[in-house]
Amino acid sequence: MVGNTEVIVVGGGYAGVMAANRLTQRDDVTVTLINPRPAFVERVRLHQLVGGTHEAVVDYRKVLAGGVRLVVDAVTRIDAAERSVTSAAGDTFGYDYLIYAVGSGSAEPRVPGAAEFAYPVAGLEEARRLRTALDATPATAAVTVVGAGPSGIETAAELAEEGRAVTLVCGGPLGPYLHPRGRRSVAGRLAGLGMTVLDGPGTKVTAVTRDAVRLDGGRTVPSAVTVWTAGFGVPDLAAHSGLSTDAEGRLLTDETLTSVDDTRIVAAGDSAAPSDLPFRMGCQSAVQLGPQAAETVLSRIAGRRPAPVSVGFAGQCISLGRHTGVFQFARRDDTAIGFHLGGRPGGKLKEIVCRSIVRQLAYEARKPGVRTWWAKDDKRAQRLRAERSQAPAAPERGA
Repeated sequence: MVGNTEVIVVGGGYAGVMAANRLTQRDDVTVTLINPRPAFVERVRLHQLVGGTHEAVVDYRKVLAGGVRLVVDAVTRIDAAERSVTSAAGDTFGYDYLIYAVGSGSAEPRVPGAAEFAYPVAGLEEARRLRTALDATPATAAVTVVGAGPSGIETAAELAEEGRAVTLVCGGPLGPYLHPRGRRSVAGRLAGLGMTVLDGPGTKVTAVTRDAVRLDGGRTVPSAVTVWTAGFGVPDLAAHSGLSTDAEGRLLTDETLTSVDDTRIVAAGDSAAPSDLPFRMGCQSAVQLGPQAAETVLSRIAGRRPAPVSVGFAGQCISLGRHTGVFQFARRDDTAIGFHLGGRPGGKLKEIVCRSIVRQLAYEARKPGVRTWWAKDDKRAQRLRAERSQAPAAPERGA
């Protein structure tokens, strides 16, 4: 490609910032990052915002390369044919390539009353709204957290450590990702915080009211404040723009993170579904997918064939209050193993991980393209072959 190349990155989370920074390797690439907020949100610390121990925001000047233009606005539509995006403010931005990194948020609750009476925590504004509600509620009032993934466990632990009377409603096992040994470690810490944990059969929420949560086992749990952490969803921007998505709304791509509809659109982070086999949502995959999405764009600009995506996992890190935590180790294919680090060492490791993520973003801003440290999952190709062999054959087209 001759001349300057305009690249728009939609979304300024972990994947979007990493992608934007990586793109600055070339002087003939102009990078515009469009994001609804003027500051970077540390989603891994939103539970701390709820607990009042962290603001969960970082100035973009600390994590974004100086050559990246930041536009504070929300993209409402992508016009692939015209290679342009339209913003909520009514502005239009043209592009040569677009990186789709809109991330994820709270899934729309399907349980009656949850949307009206429960507080989600997947976004900055939601976490702040919950913090305000808690501040207006007596410290002795019952708080119920629905959802036993990392967000639910961390939020519940944070509030219990604050002295709140917390009930964690799991709707199934506590920490489904965790190995049984890691799960026992988490359960022991939550019990030590005086928390009530309702897990296993009969703990699925069937309704939420202003002052209670009802379970399918027939139990009613009093709740002055109900926190909803059960599931994540992605924005509908791709589907709204006529692009192919998976059943959850993630942009369908090939193994180079390129949209199946348009080679000028590349996806990264929670909103990407490469080969309809997406990675686990979270910053661990996002900070790997962001640079690789950028490398796909840079390869195309240079006339090279993009490399297939390669993401590996180390495990899952969960804080259990300000001083303890658990790091559940895993194989690179994201399968939990029997080894975990708990207690204060687990808590210290969690804090190190949180700080290191911001440092990774800042390092990429200063030295784009230097670090290619992500682990390799050697089993992904095998899983893809298995998925494709089980897929029904496409009907033959008529003449």
